[in-house]
Amino acid sequence: MKKYITLVMLAACAAMNAQNIDDVLRYSTDNLQGTARFQAMSGAFGALGGDLSSLNINPAGSAIFNNSQFTLSGTNFHVKNNTFYTGNNSFNSTENNFDINQIGGVFVFNNSNPDANWKKFSIGLNFDKVQSFDNYINVNYNTTQGIDNYFLSFAQGLPLGPLKLQDGEFIESAYLDIGSSLGFRDQQAFLGIFGGAIDAVDPDNDNNTDYISTSEYNSVTQNYRRISTGYNDKYTFNMASQYQDNLYIGASINVHSIFLDQLTELTENGYNADSDVQFTTFDNLLRSRGNAFSFSLGAIAKVNNNVRVGGSYQSPTWYRISDEFSQRINSDIADQDIGFINFNVINTYDKYTIKTPGKVTGSLALVFGKDGLLSLDYGYQDMSKAELRPDSDPNFLTENEFISEQLKAVSSIRLGGEYRIKQVSLRAGYRYEQSPYENNLIGDLNGISGGLGYNFGPSRLDLAVNSFSQDRSRTILSTDPTANLNIDRTNTNVTLSYTVNF
Repeated sequence: MKKYITLVMLAACAAMNAQNIDDVLRYSTDNLQGTARFQAMSGAFGALGGDLSSLNINPAGSAIFNNSQFTLSGTNFHVKNNTFYTGNNSFNSTENNFDINQIGGVFVFNNSNPDANWKKFSIGLNFDKVQSFDNYINVNYNTTQGIDNYFLSFAQGLPLGPLKLQDGEFIESAYLDIGSSLGFRDQQAFLGIFGGAIDAVDPDNDNNTDYISTSEYNSVTQNYRRISTGYNDKYTFNMASQYQDNLYIGASINVHSIFLDQLTELTENGYNADSDVQFTTFDNLLRSRGNAFSFSLGAIAKVNNNVRVGGSYQSPTWYRISDEFSQRINSDIADQDIGFINFNVINTYDKYTIKTPGKVTGSLALVFGKDGLLSLDYGYQDMSKAELRPDSDPNFLTENEFISEQLKAVSSIRLGGEYRIKQVSLRAGYRYEQSPYENNLIGDLNGISGGLGYNFGPSRLDLAVNSFSQDRSRTILSTDPTANLNIDRTNTNVTLSYTVNF
């Protein structure tokens, strides 16, 4: 039997597999990246500007620049997960990588007429890695919820006949055809039967609708691994201007590029000695690709020489995403051809849209001449307004109702300060974001940051350390009755930026 790749359009199954509330939250959150100066002050730049990454908060910030400038930043990303399953020991896992996370420049054009109301005009071009999806989780635990429960939840009530191989039909062709014509539920039932996890009560009756587990256990031992790679990159085109001496206004257009590979591997053993099944493996691979568009508007006003206030609006972001989904399963009593259902057999879905909610930010900054500054940003975003589209899809409609019930409005606070000693700048910051969930599936985010910079005159070198943590709970399989996997995640970024003035 020959192994091959087949593409097939699955019937929509948003609530059961891909395209759900997890996707909305994944693309609605940023991880405070950008230049070292921006990160060292926890991103509190809404009333300050004068930094390329500040354009992500307030697009009026590019008009604060006194001269044209170019900045390049590289970051070492470190993710640590302390993970435990309810009633089991905790396990630590880490992911570490380095990448160029920011590169951009701003061009400042001063008005040669000193009496003109519009003093200068700026154009900014910037790339920021908004999110790094690189992550690794590995945990061992005992549970009474075996893999068989996942497949039984889909199979019960389905007639057996359509789940059988037809004469001369390849197993991988049947897997794809069932997914295309009958849907995700029937496809999972087929996979469980031929993977040896479940069986029909009456396997000779095509009208059979009752299914049983093939394994015997009181509890099982599972090893769960989830490996994620990818990014959400943001490209910004910005324009801003200074009006008279105290007002700065700006606008930006943003384009995103999305890449995500997420592999989950679940291995199960520890069955009773007389069980026909002694091991089961069940793996899933999700691949997402897409792009997005958004815009932002903002203004900064100098109240006096020491006080600045800012306000900005970030529009909803419209993501256009395509997903590919692959699976594989094996056990002691799996069909001899089960290996032909693997990651080369791909389910593809219709492109869909995620609309993340808009955000407003209010900012206040105190500037103490050349000695330093303090800055505070407050952001507000109603996560319950997030949507999956098209609305005509009944599964998306159901999921959107679920999103509006489960998610809530989120407030965020960013506080940063800088103290200058001649050419040296010392910086620190604090960041807080509320959980987007009405319940406790995701906790509040807390982060601290610090750094320093040295001004050479025509250039500047900056270093920052930014660390933030957040707790979250999740299920291993989508059919688990409760979220028993608890993850305490800490992200630590070390960033070095080099800036050249022109």
